[in-house]
Amino acid sequence: MKGIAAYVATKTLDFDRIVEQYAPLVKRIAYHLKGRLPASVLLDDLVQAGMVGLLEAARQYDASQGASFETYAGIRIRGAMLDEIRRYDWTPRSVHRKAREIAEAMYRIERRTGRDARDTEVAQELGMSLEDYHSALQDMIGCRLFSVEELAEQGEGWDGGEVAGGLIELLAQERFKEALADAIASLPERERLVVSLYYEEEMNLKEIGQVLGVGESRVCQIHSQAMLRLRARMRDWLSG
Repeated sequence: MKGIAAYVATKTLDFDRIVEQYAPLVKRIAYHLKGRLPASVLLDDLVQAGMVGLLEAARQYDASQGASFETYAGIRIRGAMLDEIRRYDWTPRSVHRKAREIAEAMYRIERRTGRDARDTEVAQELGMSLEDYHSALQDMIGCRLFSVEELAEQGEGWDGGEVAGGLIELLAQERFKEALADAIASLPERERLVVSLYYEEEMNLKEIGQVLGVGESRVCQIHSQAMLRLRARMRDWLSG
C-alpha cells in the first residue's frame, strides 16, 4: 500500500506532503481552464480553489473503488475550480438563453433530417444571419466554462431522478458515460478533433488553430458548436 492509500488507511494524512506532491496537477488543471476564461478570472484563484479540492479528495478518497488517486483528485480539483468560477458568473443571461435556443434548434433539425445540423441550417432555423450565428458561438466560449465538464454537471434529473452530488456521481454512472462517449464519437469530424485535442491532448485554442490551419476565434466557434451539439444529443439525459 503506497501514497494516499496508505495515508487513508492509517487516518494520518500528511497534507504538506500531499500538497507538495500534487501541486503540479493542480497548476496544470488551472492553466488548462484559464486558457478559455476572461482575463478577470485570476490564475491564483483557480489554484487556491484547486488546492481545497485536492485536500477534500485526500480526505474522501477510497482506494477500494478502483480509481487511482490522481484520477479521483483531478475530478475533485476541477470541480472545485468550476464551483469557484460559478460564484462569479460574468456571462449575461442573454448568452445562456441563446445557447439553449441553439441547442434546441440543433435538436429539431437533427431529429427532422437524421444527420448533423449544418451551421447554415441552425442560423436559418433561428432567423439569424450566418455571421450573427458565428458571433453567438464566439460569445459562448466563456459561458459558465462551457465544456464537457459543464455539460456533465447539468445532468440533474437524468433517468427520471435527481443525481446527488453533481459531476463526480454523474460521471460514475456507466450508462451516462457511455452515452456521452457515443455522442462525442458521433460529432462531425472537425468538431470531434477539436474536442479530442482540447480535452485529451490538453492543447490550448491557439495550438489547435495551428493544427487546423485556422484562427483562434474559429476554434472557439467550433468548440462552442460541438458543445451545443452534445447538449442537443444528450437532451434526454440532461432534462428530467
